[in-house]
Amino acid sequence: MNNQIIKDAKSRMDKSIDAFRQEISKIRTGKATTALLDGIKVDYYGTPTPLNQVGNVSVLDSHTLSITPWDKSIVSSIDKAILIADLGLNPVSDGTNIKV
Repeated sequence: MNNQIIKDAKSRMDKSIDAFRQEISKIRTGKATTALLDGIKVDYYGTPTPLNQVGNVSVLDSHTLSITPWDKSIVSSIDKAILIADLGLNPVSDGTNIKV
């Protein structure tokens, strides 16, 4: 009985710590990081897909992220997903790449 309670408590604590790590990675420190976009899902042919699975996300400089989608037809979907995420980011698209 006690072992089961300890196992259950450990499992819950591990989940809480993982959730905390995810949230803390989103804190803005004045430096651009790809983790800012980790929670964004893009409508990819009707399926919500994580942004990092539809393109390459990279850091251009300390304040700018670059997103290069593998399928150029979803550039507008990525723009929309970033705006809907309400992170205070303004995506700028040149038709093939997106800068945030």
